[in-house]
Amino acid sequence: MAMLLIAGCSSTPEKRPGGYYRDDGPGDSAKLASIPDAVPRSEPLHRWANRPYEVMGRKYVPLTRVGVYTQRGTASWYGKRFHGNPTSSGEKYDMYKMTAAHPILPIPSYVRVTNVANRRSVVLRVNDRGPFIAGRAIDLSYAAAHKLGYIPQGSAEVRIEQIVPGGGPLAQR
Repeated sequence: MAMLLIAGCSSTPEKRPGGYYRDDGPGDSAKLASIPDAVPRSEPLHRWANRPYEVMGRKYVPLTRVGVYTQRGTASWYGKRFHGNPTSSGEKYDMYKMTAAHPILPIPSYVRVTNVANRRSVVLRVNDRGPFIAGRAIDLSYAAAHKLGYIPQGSAEVRIEQIVPGGGPLAQR
């Protein structure tokens, strides 16, 4: 009996169509369209969140200054299962804010993420580390993924461009 109880606690959540787990979404989509993009501003970098670290046997060395950075890769999203949990910056994750998790971009910093398939674009504040699943480049908040139109698929091919607040062509778009 004890073995059955332990096995039940360690099972993985049931995956539902649309790329999310049974207990992870969707949330209240009525308000999502009115959530504004993040507004880039100069902020001091987080003292601890930008130090080298290791996750699942892989080492990461975060960038320690905001500058020109572009990347193309797969974006995923995270929702209710992480809502309210602390991020790498110490802030609480809010699935209804325009935020992202990236393994090496400075915390905090700002990015423009564009869905390659539909050309929708959002501006996000990077305040967390992740994703740590092979082949994923960035995790977006539920609100951001909704605006980019890939909630049903669970992931999308995106272009990531770091924004330098107050200057450069990326900040002007």
